[in-house]
Amino acid sequence: MSRRPELKGRAARLARLLPAAPGNQAARTPFVLLVVLLLGGGLIGLLVLNSALSEGSFQLDDLQKDTKSLTDEQQALQHDIDAYSAPQALQRRARELGMVPGGDPAFLDSDGTVKGVPSAAALQSAARVPLVLRPPEAAARATPSATPSASTPAAVAIPPAHPASGAPAATPTAPVPTTTPGR
Repeated sequence: MSRRPELKGRAARLARLLPAAPGNQAARTPFVLLVVLLLGGGLIGLLVLNSALSEGSFQLDDLQKDTKSLTDEQQALQHDIDAYSAPQALQRRARELGMVPGGDPAFLDSDGTVKGVPSAAALQSAARVPLVLRPPEAAARATPSATPSASTPAAVAIPPAHPASGAPAATPTAPVPTTTPGR
C-alpha cells in the first residue's frame, strides 16, 4: 500500500478540499441531485403560491367594487324610502287617493265602555273624487263602447263609498308603477 506523502501548510489545506478517492464521487451525486430537486421544487412552489395570491388579490378588488356599487344602490333606495315615508309625502299621496283626515277617535276599554266622543271624518266634495287609473284591458271590459288607445291608460272615476248603504264598498286598486334608480 502506498501512502500519500504528508503535506504541510497551504498544500495540506488544498488537499483536504479535493476528494480523496474516486469512490466518494459516486456517493455525492445522489445528494447533489436531491438538493437541486428540493431547490427547484421550492422555487416552483413559490411561483404557484405567488400566482394564487395575485389571483386572490384580483378577486378581492372585484368584490370591493361590487360592494361599493351595491352600497351606493342601497343608499339611493334608502333615500327613496325616506322620501316616500316623509309625513308630507304620505299626506299628499293620501289626498291623491281621496283619503281625508279622520275625526276624533273613541277608545274601548276591556270591559266594553267607550271612552271619548267619536266624530265623523270630513266629507269631501264631489269635485275632488280621485281618478283611478286602470289598464286599458280592464277599462274596455268595464265600458265596452269605449275603446281607449293602447298607449294611454283609461281614467275611471270611482264615487266615494257610503257606509250607510249596508254593503261594504269595494274599491279597485291598480298597481302603481315605480321607478328605481340604478336599475
